[in-house]
Amino acid sequence: MTMGNGKRRQPSLAQLRAFAAVAEHLHFRDAAAAIGMSQPALSGAVSALEETLGVTLLERTTRKVLLSPAGERLAVRAKAVLDAVGALLEEAEAVRAPFTGVLRLGVIPTVAPYLLPAVLRLVHERYPHLDLQVHEEQTANLVDGLNSGRLDLLLLAVPLGVPGVAELPLFDEDFVLVTPLDHWLGGREGIPREALRELNLLLLDEGHCLRDQALDICREAGRADAPVTTTAAGLSTLVQLVAGGLGCTLLPRTALKLETTRSTQLLTGYFADPAPSRRVAFAMRAGAARAAEYEELAAALRGALRALPVRVLEGAA
Repeated sequence: MTMGNGKRRQPSLAQLRAFAAVAEHLHFRDAAAAIGMSQPALSGAVSALEETLGVTLLERTTRKVLLSPAGERLAVRAKAVLDAVGALLEEAEAVRAPFTGVLRLGVIPTVAPYLLPAVLRLVHERYPHLDLQVHEEQTANLVDGLNSGRLDLLLLAVPLGVPGVAELPLFDEDFVLVTPLDHWLGGREGIPREALRELNLLLLDEGHCLRDQALDICREAGRADAPVTTTAAGLSTLVQLVAGGLGCTLLPRTALKLETTRSTQLLTGYFADPAPSRRVAFAMRAGAARAAEYEELAAALRGALRALPVRVLEGAA
């Protein structure tokens, strides 16, 4: 049966509930009581459903109610529809509750090993019902994932300068110079940036934002040529190359303790103020439905990061 505009008529949820109750109880009075509906209303709903579907669902007698062959088949479908609607309502209720459900967090490799312990501890202690899923990727892939909806929130170095992406700054951290034991800058403080003009500086492979930041620092120091002859896929390898005497590198302060304690062949030099630095932030889609949650998470994380060698951005928006 179709309506005048050519669209097939749709049964209502009330009609499906009435039919499912009758199919379960095979008794109008019991079915009506089970779903809190009057018997006349229940009977009318089932009749309306039969008219909408164009089939007879029940065999009615004065003594009992039976399902027709069509009714037996469609009762299974009706129950499945009602179960699905119930699941949808439960999911909607869960979504309305803050810090529940899945949060897909993307993190760059030069942040993940050093900040994730604090992030995971915070989520475990304060947001136990949040299902945090972590994805470690380079910046370009993370931004693509955010824009496509594959990821919900990013933890990375900024500024990104990407339209439609909002940033929630967390902290600034200085870079330090890691050298071999016999290097003339090893262990020094107050190193001028201009010293970078003459160094054999080892960098990460292309695609890492930390490589781009290091190159920017070198350009600011007045170095026009690319300082790199050897690269590495990760900071751990980069530091081991330095320990082997192949050159020096720049490390963010959060990575220093973990990466340099693996070798006794390293020294750390500190730049004169203002030291070269990077800013780390959360990034989300502008107008994200969960923006208030992400802002609260950012505020909580700022508090959890006070033990790290960073400058927490108090009151950052």
